[in-house]
Amino acid sequence: MNSKERFSDRVHAYVKYRPSYPVAAIDYLYDVIGMKRENTIADIGAGTGIFAELLLERGNPVIGVEPNTEMREVAVATLVEEPNFEVSAGSAEATGLPDHSVDYITCAQAFHWFDQQATRSEFKRILKPEGKVILIWNSRLTTGTSFLEQYEQLLHDYGTDYTKVNHKNVSAEKLEPFFKKDTMELAKFGNRQVFNWEGLHGRLESSSYVPSSDNPRYNDMIEQLKRIFDHNQHEGVVFFDYETEVFWGEV
Repeated sequence: MNSKERFSDRVHAYVKYRPSYPVAAIDYLYDVIGMKRENTIADIGAGTGIFAELLLERGNPVIGVEPNTEMREVAVATLVEEPNFEVSAGSAEATGLPDHSVDYITCAQAFHWFDQQATRSEFKRILKPEGKVILIWNSRLTTGTSFLEQYEQLLHDYGTDYTKVNHKNVSAEKLEPFFKKDTMELAKFGNRQVFNWEGLHGRLESSSYVPSSDNPRYNDMIEQLKRIFDHNQHEGVVFFDYETEVFWGEV
């Protein structure tokens, strides 16, 4: 599947059930990395605008670059009243932005879809001197509770191409060559979603690597998900835990 079209039929679930990012992680961008509110930020792979909205709340001018039409339209509709928000239909490899036009580049839950070599060249082109790239993931924990372990097993059992596209395949060792030598830094923060049955069902459907409702395996997958929920729920909810990872540096 073309990575730029993977979420076209899952936009509603993505908007409703995907996590935002912890305040501590956003504070880190400003307090440690050095982002200032007057800095122009290109949010590459902006999706439905989840991360761009957090930057706009801090007062930054943000250019959301998103090639997927359906996701980009949601971002525009959600952030239509934000005067500091612009949208580009470009991609990471060809943003369409002018040379040396942005102070920072952010990629939230997106970089693992990019062609790294072409993206690095493009990022170097559009960044101002001493500009930095910030790569962020909400990395879902797969161990620690029976629910997390059983949910992970469900993805292995029913996922269409989960092991190939899972962003956990992107490690610090694989990301380090993307950055200028000895400049990559990493910080981690806790994050959590609390789901009832409807929320858990929606969260699963927001993932591009699970069968859609027209797939013959879909009903079996949902039945298994319901068994996992019933076995692990406490007072009607389960805990979906993440480690928010922030990789950053110069390119």
